Amino acid sequence: MKILNAVQLRELDKFTVAHGGVTGLQLMERAAHAVVEQILPRWSAQWRIIVLAGPGNNGGDALAVARLLVEKDYQVEAYLFNPQGKLSPDCEANRHRLMQMPQVSFTEVSSKFNSPKIESKTLIVDGLFGTGLTRSLSSGFADLVKFINAVPADVVSIDMPSGLMCEDNTMNVPSHIVRATLTVTFQTPKLSQLLADCAGYVGELVVADIGLSTEKLGKTASLFSLTARGEMRSLLKARPTFGHKGTFGHALLVAGKRGMAGAAILAARACLRTGVGKITIHTPASNNVTLQTALPEAVLSLDNNNDHFSSPVSSTPSQAVGIGPGLGTEAETALAFIEQVRHASCSLLIDADGINILAGHKGWMQQLPADSILTPHPGEMLRLGTRGEKASFSLLSEAREMAEKHRIYIILKDHFTAICTPTGHTYFNPTGNSGMATAGSGDVLSGILLALLARQYTPLAACRLGVYLHGLAGDIAAQRLGEDSLMASDIINALPEALHALRSSQSQGDFELPLSLYKTNLL
Repeated sequence: MKILNAVQLRELDKFTVAHGGVTGLQLMERAAHAVVEQILPRWSAQWRIIVLAGPGNNGGDALAVARLLVEKDYQVEAYLFNPQGKLSPDCEANRHRLMQMPQVSFTEVSSKFNSPKIESKTLIVDGLFGTGLTRSLSSGFADLVKFINAVPADVVSIDMPSGLMCEDNTMNVPSHIVRATLTVTFQTPKLSQLLADCAGYVGELVVADIGLSTEKLGKTASLFSLTARGEMRSLLKARPTFGHKGTFGHALLVAGKRGMAGAAILAARACLRTGVGKITIHTPASNNVTLQTALPEAVLSLDNNNDHFSSPVSSTPSQAVGIGPGLGTEAETALAFIEQVRHASCSLLIDADGINILAGHKGWMQQLPADSILTPHPGEMLRLGTRGEKASFSLLSEAREMAEKHRIYIILKDHFTAICTPTGHTYFNPTGNSGMATAGSGDVLSGILLALLARQYTPLAACRLGVYLHGLAGDIAAQRLGEDSLMASDIINALPEALHALRSSQSQGDFELPLSLYKTNLL
């Protein structure tokens, strides 16, 4: 599913009206019906409905929602904010339609807003501003947003929470953005709706189909997309009937200083569960008994140092090398790390302390082989980069630039993990849940990715499929155990079911709209 920017969205709307046999007013009616369809099962007619409409097409959507809810016997109070005395033509048309209904309370606000008293069981429909916003709200509209956020009401935002821009909100004013309970966005998710520091404004996100032109959408180039299940199913390789362990790849994992053998165990177990033929773990001698006991399926290669990684090991027999989980950042380890990286003769995955070592030696980034994969979480990405900006959009931008510059893949882990590629395209992943925010979850992802690389998946296919499987296994585990109780090992235990579910899926790769993205919906 493509993720379009604000300009592309406007062009898509215009094309649909010009070539799709539909008027702007009819498109607005579709949008309103999509919002009402999400309201009806969540808020009954016993709720008081307050609709706040702006002067543009988002306000027209809101006024149409008000009319449709009145027809469903809801008590609706509608406020149209028109300080400049100018409405968009379709907003004006829906204003006229609403005013023909005697049972609705309608107020047009041109100057002072006498705010209603809000008590419990009140739903505010936010239709002030949509995707066309290009700067922070100010003056009266900023005060109106503060009012919305201060009252004890649920909030449904139409297309965008008012005040939130489609892409970059780094310089936005947080108190000038509506905090929605539910956002019903149209046709495609917007970039900012997938970023962590915007989640508190978006609330539950539903993507609804309003029939925008599929022809235009198909021809519109985008650097961002959301991965579909059918795409991932098509990437899965068949397992040859006469295959042997050599057929399914040999992985080398360099991991685990003294006291961190668990990281090596989790990564290696996940690697084996993802179908690798053989895995060798290079680790300090102090981890020998622990690893031999916990994971008899793995081959051990013991480092010369008893406590930490100190000597690179040949990667010649392997199809993929993973380095970093529980590795430590000692000076001797760092030198051994860069030697291991320099002499890698196969696919390379760097995680955890491998990333921390690079963060401490930024010049070493130049020595990474092309198509290497790095898997930072936001904190690691902040250390790895140079901007020092914590905002999600800034971190994503820096990860994308770094991937292009060094011709590598950067998997920026988050709720919607972003896979940044050397070509500049970024794929967001829809699977996963907050229960996976637990120690060792990243090690599990490293093991999955390492297995896919060893099995000769391309780096891009390994990144997309690995992240999807990791999240899908986490979703399966969370359904079974609940998000609060999830541990990293539970994700590994659910991997067989995740792989089976993906192989047996009949999905052809298209999302079915409406699509609820902040809920587990892909099992």
